Amino acid sequence: MNKKTPKSYENMLEVKNLKTYFLTDAGIVKAVDGISFSLRQGETLGIVGESGCGKSVTNLSIMRLIPSPPGKIVDGQIIFEGTDILALPENELRNIRGNKISMVFQDPMTSLNPFLRISTQMIETIRIHQDISKKEALAKSIEMLKLVGIPAAEERIFNYPHQFSGGMRQRVMIAMALSCEAKILIADEPTTALDVTIQAQILELIQKLSKKLNTSVILITHDLGVVAGMCENVCVMYAGKIVEKAKTDDLYKQPAHPYTFGLIQSVPRLDKAKDGKLFSIEGQPPNVIDLPPCCPFHPRCHKVMDICRNQYPPTVDLGNSHEVSCWLYAEHKELADA
Repeated sequence: MNKKTPKSYENMLEVKNLKTYFLTDAGIVKAVDGISFSLRQGETLGIVGESGCGKSVTNLSIMRLIPSPPGKIVDGQIIFEGTDILALPENELRNIRGNKISMVFQDPMTSLNPFLRISTQMIETIRIHQDISKKEALAKSIEMLKLVGIPAAEERIFNYPHQFSGGMRQRVMIAMALSCEAKILIADEPTTALDVTIQAQILELIQKLSKKLNTSVILITHDLGVVAGMCENVCVMYAGKIVEKAKTDDLYKQPAHPYTFGLIQSVPRLDKAKDGKLFSIEGQPPNVIDLPPCCPFHPRCHKVMDICRNQYPPTVDLGNSHEVSCWLYAEHKELADA
């Protein structure tokens, strides 16, 4: 039986025109510049793109964990179950952060306190958000470790982080994130620095728990293979903006943006000739300090037009929940051709 929210919401989470900037001596870094997306209950949403495109900053903004200074959320709304997270005072935010919305970071060794036993860290997390005794919190912690597949959980819960392997530490982080029955799990490249077999186990675990607990998942990754196997919908980010949104199957069958096409074509495939040359996107990601008001991908685009160098393209609805920001599909294409 699926868990139900206190009220019925069309979307569990809605991000509207979110802008997160960093004020530096060199200028304003527009790390996230006006992005919008939604997340349904039980859905797994993938956010992909090169390093520095704004994926992690997006999700740190959702948790309101942007360091200030130099960072600041300058505009937008983050609506969770009908409430704008950005408008909440800090004491009310604590009831959501780590309780209803949890995050699994890239490196569990830097997220876990090396001087404290796993039991201490898990019990503290649970008791902050739930009014239960230390004994009950310990029992729940052991139950969560069992749920994520850690053997001999009754004994291992009293170990220190360094006594676990990288994959097991990541399982502990997932257990902590879901210990308060979070409704949204944000996984920020959860398989970084893990070997391939352990990566598969961690991703399978997240998928299994999402279905079992009806938890919504935002998966941040640069691995398009992970997206294909786990996500229902995908947002492709470039230079702080979402350049394409689509259902996963549609994105792989018919990528619209030249950047998305390049990302997909650059992945090795078993059904291609072994001596075939991989597609590569030329150039480097742009410096996001004081970007000009044009398409930031134009210096690397093999389909660039004059208008791309002067104006940022509007978002075009291609149908079936597929949107793209590219002059190739804009209504003013005749202007671009001219």
